[in-house]
Amino acid sequence: MLYEQDLSGCLARRLGAHGLTDDDLLPEILHLEGGITALRAQHERKSLPLLALPGRSDDLAPLAPLAEEFRSRFDHVVVLGTGGSSLGGQTLVALKDLGIGKPQGAPKLIFLDNIDPEAFAALSATVDWRRAGLIVISKSGTTAETLTQLLTLLPKLKVAQGAAHGRHVVVITEPGDNPMRRIAATIGARILDHDPGIGGRYSVLSLVGLLPALIAGVDVAEVRRGALEVLDDTLTRGTASAPAQGAVTAITLARKRGASVTVIMPYLDRLAQFGLWYRQLWAESLGKGGKGTTPIRAMGTVDQHSQLQLYLGGPRDKTFTLIETATVGTGDAVPEASARAAGIDYLAGRRMGDLLAAEARATADTLLKGGRPTRVIRLAKLNAASMGALLMHFMLETILAAHLLGVDPFDQPAVEEGKILARRYLAEMTRS
Repeated sequence: MLYEQDLSGCLARRLGAHGLTDDDLLPEILHLEGGITALRAQHERKSLPLLALPGRSDDLAPLAPLAEEFRSRFDHVVVLGTGGSSLGGQTLVALKDLGIGKPQGAPKLIFLDNIDPEAFAALSATVDWRRAGLIVISKSGTTAETLTQLLTLLPKLKVAQGAAHGRHVVVITEPGDNPMRRIAATIGARILDHDPGIGGRYSVLSLVGLLPALIAGVDVAEVRRGALEVLDDTLTRGTASAPAQGAVTAITLARKRGASVTVIMPYLDRLAQFGLWYRQLWAESLGKGGKGTTPIRAMGTVDQHSQLQLYLGGPRDKTFTLIETATVGTGDAVPEASARAAGIDYLAGRRMGDLLAAEARATADTLLKGGRPTRVIRLAKLNAASMGALLMHFMLETILAAHLLGVDPFDQPAVEEGKILARRYLAEMTRS
């Protein structure tokens, strides 16, 4: 496997009374058998398009020349979208781009996923629109934020490019008539079909996440290979697989130990966006009918200095997932003489990766000592394949957790009311 999941820190034999016993877990494991059966049936019938993506390669071939065109023509590629239309792409691009300068051999990708007027204006002002391309993503084609972003940027692009500005734009939206598709057709933009059967928060392995990743230089075939490894293992091993065990543990801790909050805490900066992607996936998929647990993204080691006090001294309502990789012996070394002169001998000659590894281990042990259920996910290396594995793990864990809770992991009914009200309030502003 491309990662190792250690759930021992959630069990009574290690955590004592705050952990789970076999008697706690067994009913949920038996309950999950139905979820595994359903997953296998969906995979066989190809009724859940998400499950077909890891094994596909035919859809990648048309993306490659488009990505290469964007890499060669543009200094900036601006990706417009919000939520699942943006977070998956940001997660994959972070493998190559931490936002420090421009990736070698690739344009700078800028994800504009909000509509704060000042921030949007400041970011768009940094782009040379003579050497820029737009990728616009809205599954429904009706997302008000993304439509506003596009319509306000098109005049800038037209001033720089003239009548040919539409050739700088690629729109990803589902088939059929919708406002986004109409705008794209009017300006002569290229239109790619968003699979109607794949929701935004599950779309990272589709062209929604893979096109930006290709432009950044990520090996997307390896992303899918990693995802396929996890999918195959889950379908084969069922409730013994890592995603199933993760789902059972999370939901049982919520039911039996009152763990209503789940904290994910990567110890890698390149997983910062992954944590935000996970937060939407878990929250929007499970928070229905009074059910679900609240996801929080923390970052190691940063949030040891801002949130760990609450985690250890606050309410016992949280579970923790720490994600780490092998960092011992990596990074710059602290000069021995300087460290000893400053009286910090414990740092003398140590590398930055040594400190990171020690901090991660110390956090896990401290949480366990405090009786806080803690899962540790270890990656031998963070690369395209292990990222694909993590993405598929958490998508499957979420789907299986939804089965245990008895909710639909693919809808979001509570969100729709807000969209309706926002349009009404906007209309009222127009009339006043």
